[in-house]
Amino acid sequence: MQPRALILLANGTNRDRDVAQALALAGANPVIMPLQGLRQSKRSWNDYQILILAGGFSYADALGAGKLLALDLMYYFADQTAEFVAAGKPVLGICNGFQALVKAGILPANEANPDHSEITLTFNQSGHFECRWVTLKPLSQICLWTRRLTDLIACPVAHGEGNFVSSNPAVLQQLISHDQIALVYVKQDGSMADGEYPFNPNGSMMDIAGICNPQGNVLGLMPHPEDNVLPYQYAQWMRRSGHSGLPLFQNAVRFVQGRESA
Repeated sequence: MQPRALILLANGTNRDRDVAQALALAGANPVIMPLQGLRQSKRSWNDYQILILAGGFSYADALGAGKLLALDLMYYFADQTAEFVAAGKPVLGICNGFQALVKAGILPANEANPDHSEITLTFNQSGHFECRWVTLKPLSQICLWTRRLTDLIACPVAHGEGNFVSSNPAVLQQLISHDQIALVYVKQDGSMADGEYPFNPNGSMMDIAGICNPQGNVLGLMPHPEDNVLPYQYAQWMRRSGHSGLPLFQNAVRFVQGRESA
């Protein structure tokens, strides 16, 4: 069974085709759908098994990065989004998509953050847009996207507001205790970045690059794993093999196939 993946396209989103390629390589059938068309057609999301919010600058990041896309999820598509998440289907927000998931309250979705205001993704500590390769270490075993992954992942970042911060220590403690820290920034040898720039490119607390919800089906991350799914995409591919981002997408496809065959 080839899972159908819905990729939401907003004005300013620019990584939809990259994500579609990664999903196709992983064994899914990706479908890119403009949000305006989904609103007008009132097409059901029940026909899809995977939901992706790709990166870019949705609505030109008016009112803040990912804010207007978050409002789409909270109002125009509130029921569809809630049903998709509650059904345990894989949901992935990359970069701008991660920002939207956080600002819509879909992540981290735990009791320590009831009003969705105590975590955010804000301006990089460097004070400028970061476009560079980083190394990620998968951690969470409840997250269906990172479960059983042991290899490091090399992929680029491209953001100005990727600094994961929280004003409430209880939120961070819950992320730890509930195994919601899915991916962290590390050095190329796999040792902890410990906030050191440029290994941690934005200053995120605890080197957090991605988090999941308590159920483990929703993942948000700032880096772009879809941009390292083919050997030649890796910056040093002629000298050594890169740590591919493809296994993240393969995990989601296998999860859906496992559910369908059960």
